[in-house]
Amino acid sequence: MAPILSVEGISKRFGVTLAVDNVSLSVGPNECLALLGPSGCGKTTLLRLMAGFETPDAGAIMIDGVDMTRKPPYARPVNMMFQSYALFPHMTVEDNVAFGLKQDGLPAADRLARVKEALAAVEMEAFAPRKPHQLSGGQRQRVALARCIAKRPKALLLDEPMAALDKHLRERTQLELLVLRRRLGISFVVVTHDQDEAMTMADRIVVMESGKILQADTPRALYERPGSQAVARFFGDINLWPSGLAVRPERIALSRAPGGVEGTVTDMIYRGTTTTYLVQTHDLVVRVLSAHAGDAPQFQKGEKVFLSWPDDAARTLCP
Repeated sequence: MAPILSVEGISKRFGVTLAVDNVSLSVGPNECLALLGPSGCGKTTLLRLMAGFETPDAGAIMIDGVDMTRKPPYARPVNMMFQSYALFPHMTVEDNVAFGLKQDGLPAADRLARVKEALAAVEMEAFAPRKPHQLSGGQRQRVALARCIAKRPKALLLDEPMAALDKHLRERTQLELLVLRRRLGISFVVVTHDQDEAMTMADRIVVMESGKILQADTPRALYERPGSQAVARFFGDINLWPSGLAVRPERIALSRAPGGVEGTVTDMIYRGTTTTYLVQTHDLVVRVLSAHAGDAPQFQKGEKVFLSWPDDAARTLCP
């Protein structure tokens, strides 16, 4: 199936800084692609290039098979939802959602129908007469989302969409966006530095560093089969030995019976259903995630223990 959006060999430089370095990727129909990486890795610049707010120095941007590389934002069949939401404070919720449709010259009756449909999709119909200052952060986000989907874009570009929300609301909104995307059939490209958010929302994740793509794959493949130490460190907790051996904390078993790698419990972090043990070995401090299931043994600070893991849990990774 042909991609909805693709970038081909895109590069962008700001002065001496190469923000995006020869990046190629594609987004399929009704797919959510997450751009994941630390601050300054180029993910937001890449999103702005897709939206048309920046012009690439090299490469091409294709949307639904049409070259959009030099097209302005308003001529592209995509919408971008900004981290600040960028709502007009003097306008009502209804007028904010209708603004882009009015700029496009959509007749009033069609415009009203689209606005009602978009507000219903995000469960904000009752708030149509309110101004942005009368809404919570989560409600303002919903209005910004409604404004985007009212224009029925081919793809929706979201820049850190949950950054301003508290943990509980962020987790709930992630799931709501997941359901909404599938119902509307719109492709999403989401910029985030939160690995949990990327894993919750995305069909595929692109891990970026220094303007380059380190690895692009499904959440499961990235977690279980990282291609490098850099990806493994960024994508979930990982124990990395000096030799390059990598083992996830939940794949390691602790025992008092001799066998495997010897160590001493130096600390523990209790989280209700799990405990993370910090175990000092000869080479490094190893993190071990232990679930509280049945009669699973509990270990104490200062206790000597032995670590082991199945063969398929360990991978040797390059830097």
